[in-house]
Amino acid sequence: MLHDTGLIFTRDMKLSLRNPTWLLIGIMQPLLYLFLFGPLMVTVVRNTPGFPSDDAWTVLTPALIVQTALFSGSFAGVGLLTEYRVGVVDRFRGTPASRSALLFGKVLAQAAQATAQSALIVVVTLLVFDLNAPVSGMLLSLLIAAVLAITLSSGSYALALILKSEAAFPSLMNMVLLPLLLLSGVLLPVTRELAPGWLYNLARINPLTHIVDAERAAFRGDLHASGLLTGCLILLLMTVLALVWGTRTFQKENA
Repeated sequence: MLHDTGLIFTRDMKLSLRNPTWLLIGIMQPLLYLFLFGPLMVTVVRNTPGFPSDDAWTVLTPALIVQTALFSGSFAGVGLLTEYRVGVVDRFRGTPASRSALLFGKVLAQAAQATAQSALIVVVTLLVFDLNAPVSGMLLSLLIAAVLAITLSSGSYALALILKSEAAFPSLMNMVLLPLLLLSGVLLPVTRELAPGWLYNLARINPLTHIVDAERAAFRGDLHASGLLTGCLILLLMTVLALVWGTRTFQKENA
């Protein structure tokens, strides 16, 4: 299965590298947030009670990394639907490749792309803005982003194969992702001091909130923070569930 996974990973990466515009398109929105929203965050974080004590860039940058992995992984199913329409999935059915390897190769390619985009965001923030974060924390945050991309792309592929509709899939993803993103505190941390009780409690049951908290803890080098452990455990649980769902769906669809 490892050999088949490597073949699928290499195939998907070659397809992506033939048209590397995905790298620029993927980070365009985070870069706009950095340049047009980041300077506002500096003043807001400094003067608003209830914000984390870190500087604005260690609050905003890890959140944008999560946002990048979120959109990169969640919309991975769009590419699979295109392959389904043009018959690539049917041709895979005629190969002896492991059905699980088809999924694993694709999600690893998505993780590599999301990690490349996230690393570029970190580099830009280091070069242009006054980002002060430990190297170990930044590397850990990239690892969390890669695992998040694996999780979401696995779920995205499974959902795409179930829906089999290029029209319905993006609409459904937008409907699901928007409230998750707003409640996660990506742009403005949802703390007890800033949010009403009902909104704070709603945000705490959003798993993405804990992953954003873990990213921020990693970014400031607070490796003993309870939020880092909680976020990582929730992410690992989500990863296992998503891979099981994705594997079963691939095996069923390619039987």
